[in-house]
Amino acid sequence: MRLYALAVYLFLYVPIGVIAVFSFNAGRHAAQLQGFSTQWYGKALSNPFVMEALQTSAIVAGASAALATIAGTLAALALQGVGGKPRAIFDALLYIAVMVPGIVIGIATLIALVTLFDWVNPVLAALWPLADQAPQLHLGKGSLIAAHGLFAMALVVIIVRARVAGMDRSLVEASADLGATPWGTFRQVTLPQIFPAILAGFLLSFTFSFDDFIIAFFVAGSETTLPIYVFSSIRRGVTPEINAIGTMVLAVSLVTLVVAQSILQRGRGRGAA
Repeated sequence: MRLYALAVYLFLYVPIGVIAVFSFNAGRHAAQLQGFSTQWYGKALSNPFVMEALQTSAIVAGASAALATIAGTLAALALQGVGGKPRAIFDALLYIAVMVPGIVIGIATLIALVTLFDWVNPVLAALWPLADQAPQLHLGKGSLIAAHGLFAMALVVIIVRARVAGMDRSLVEASADLGATPWGTFRQVTLPQIFPAILAGFLLSFTFSFDDFIIAFFVAGSETTLPIYVFSSIRRGVTPEINAIGTMVLAVSLVTLVVAQSILQRGRGRGAA
């Protein structure tokens, strides 16, 4: 079993390690290591197309993570008062949202958005004083933020709800007994206890949105995120610059995941204490 586990981990992580090693290649060929150099990192960071795609990914990831965190936290708190069959239905829908393949979510979101635009745009044109200058809804940053935010919200609900379930309810009851308002209890008692889970949910949502390609490919419209740029570039061949971009994205994702996990573990430790 140990050998089997070792083989699985090698199969998963050796290709990633190869990309990281070859990102420091001094040559121009991605598959031929010809010395050590960081030149490709400099070229990637000075490439205007890479920086524009990076900016788009950062904006979309930040906005969608904020949207998912706010909506997911409110949903998690609301679900605490739901029991019985409705609770089971909501739980099933949450886990289905996480398990559905990305390509299905991408296609479904694209169809839903295009249908919505077909309904709303004629209404905007009819209500606008100058029909030829009426705003038109279209695929772009807004559709990316909406699609990523809706999917990531399920992750936030699951994370925050787990923290709420393990929260010390006696503190909430004591706050109410001492005359605190519901808002005061939430702000001074509930929020500090669930904040680590909220922050971890935000970081995980940001990572998902920043790294996502499948959903973004369907709903990005004319916008180019960093994963879409990388996919478009490798169709012409893999270069050390692409390896450098992949390594930097991997490093950011790993750091974010480690920070999120550390926050969750620290929050669980405080809750247990």
